[in-house]
Amino acid sequence: MPSTAVLSPPAPPLGVGPLLRRWRDQRRLSQMELALEAAVSTRHLSFVETGRSKPSRDMVVRLAEHLEVPLRERNELLLAAGYAPAYAESSFEDEEMSQVRDAVKRLLAAHEPYPAVAVDRRWELLDGNAGVALITAGAAAHLLEPPVNALRLSLHPEGMAPRIANLPEWRAHILGRLRREVAATQDAQLRALLAELEGYPGGEEDEGVPKPGEIVVPLRMRHEAGELSFMSTITTFGTPLDITVAELSIEAFFPADDHTRAVLRAA
Repeated sequence: MPSTAVLSPPAPPLGVGPLLRRWRDQRRLSQMELALEAAVSTRHLSFVETGRSKPSRDMVVRLAEHLEVPLRERNELLLAAGYAPAYAESSFEDEEMSQVRDAVKRLLAAHEPYPAVAVDRRWELLDGNAGVALITAGAAAHLLEPPVNALRLSLHPEGMAPRIANLPEWRAHILGRLRREVAATQDAQLRALLAELEGYPGGEEDEGVPKPGEIVVPLRMRHEAGELSFMSTITTFGTPLDITVAELSIEAFFPADDHTRAVLRAA
């Protein structure tokens, strides 16, 4: 008779105590340090982490704030403690998000002729301005079909990568930022994206080593008018209470030299 594989039952979900301890370990805080910051006793915090004491809703929120847990994961902590989630999650296209969409469009338009994009927590494109076409020109059509992932588009061998003059340096910057986000959020999809991007070509022995005199990691793009050089900034909403708003960011590219500025303004 053929053998039948025996599947192990799925691991039970972690309770709020072990989850809080995992976040505390990731933030490299001792129980005493967190207890002092959150104004609770070390003994009570120890009881919460070991499951000997059930934290109140306010306690979960307070500890999550001091541990800088993202809003989505704060909801998970509340659910693990037996409480209802505290933070709503809207679609970017919902009616109640109209003011946010309008603010994003105004920011993107005000940045023209320089490129700028709005992305969600997994770096999927929500909006972009007219300047984006200049840096994405020549990318394969399948990478530009929604949902467009900005990091995949940047490093994919059929995306922007062939036109990036300092690909090893830019690749190291992208991967380093993504690794930090994976560590901060423990998001499985971000971890899968990181593994995918790490498999793309473009790394070299001197990857990530800054060039002499550089103060930021530039994005240097090959262009028919000569090499273009950009530096970028990330903008987020300062007081979000909705998960979608908290996870939304705008990456804006600025010309890093006079030649780039002149080419974009002429275009």
